[in-house]
Amino acid sequence: MTNEPTPPSGLSPAAIAALWKGQMIEAIKVVRQEQNLGLKEAKDAVDAYLKAQPDLKKRMAMAQAEQKQGCVRWLVVVVILLALAAYWLWTRGA
Repeated sequence: MTNEPTPPSGLSPAAIAALWKGQMIEAIKVVRQEQNLGLKEAKDAVDAYLKAQPDLKKRMAMAQAEQKQGCVRWLVVVVILLALAAYWLWTRGA
């Protein structure tokens, strides 16, 4: 017998795993599907779980920041490639 804490709000391991990955929307989808709840009720259940887990909340904030950084990097790469393509087309036409 182990002394593992049980989730206070009854979230499934799949929903908790999604939260640890920083995927709040996925966690809400899992809760809605497994517990047959509406969107607001599922979001409230996930929010209540996050309030009870400050470490998880910090981890989610870090994961979301990492995702934003990744998106910004891709955006910069796309803008540079578009600028190079525009320059190449402009110099060929002259």
